[in-house]
Amino acid sequence: MNQVVEFRRRSKTAAAAKLREIEVLIISAQDLKDVKHVTHMRPYAVVYVEKDVHVARTRVDEHGGTNPTWNEVVRVKFREEMADKEHVLAAVNVDIYAHGHVREKPVGRARVLLCDVLKGGDAREPADNPIQCLTVQVWRPSGRPQGLLNLWVPPTGRFLIRRESLSFSEREEAEEEEEVVAVKGDEEE
Repeated sequence: MNQVVEFRRRSKTAAAAKLREIEVLIISAQDLKDVKHVTHMRPYAVVYVEKDVHVARTRVDEHGGTNPTWNEVVRVKFREEMADKEHVLAAVNVDIYAHGHVREKPVGRARVLLCDVLKGGDAREPADNPIQCLTVQVWRPSGRPQGLLNLWVPPTGRFLIRRESLSFSEREEAEEEEEVVAVKGDEEE
């Protein structure tokens, strides 16, 4: 009973705090421990910073087995104060599970410190958002290392804003010039 009350209290406190959202690209994993000895392993990843605030999940990889590929962007919310320098142990946690019909079996866990990946900057500026893939060790529930996880957290916490085209057509340039001329003409009058 006390645990239920404590969980509700923490949930209300987390809801009252200002939340921040970051995007994490979960790319793939290699050489995971095969925890499904009879059937084919179908892994998925659960991503969170604070489990009691928000948890995101990837799809199940039906064919990868011990070398799954997700290539999926997940959005994770956490209390904004966790990104401060005082919380040096705050991390993006990735728990990998094997999907099962009866129960989910834990495969392993990886974590990346927020202070190592979030560097600030402007999400619209490519120079502030370099492409960098992190490879981190996956640790079995027993504490032994087994496998690697490839992921990417942009330094700004958001991926680049997609544009339809980076080139300009002659017509767009002519329309922009006409607008500038019209504005200057209005100012002179």
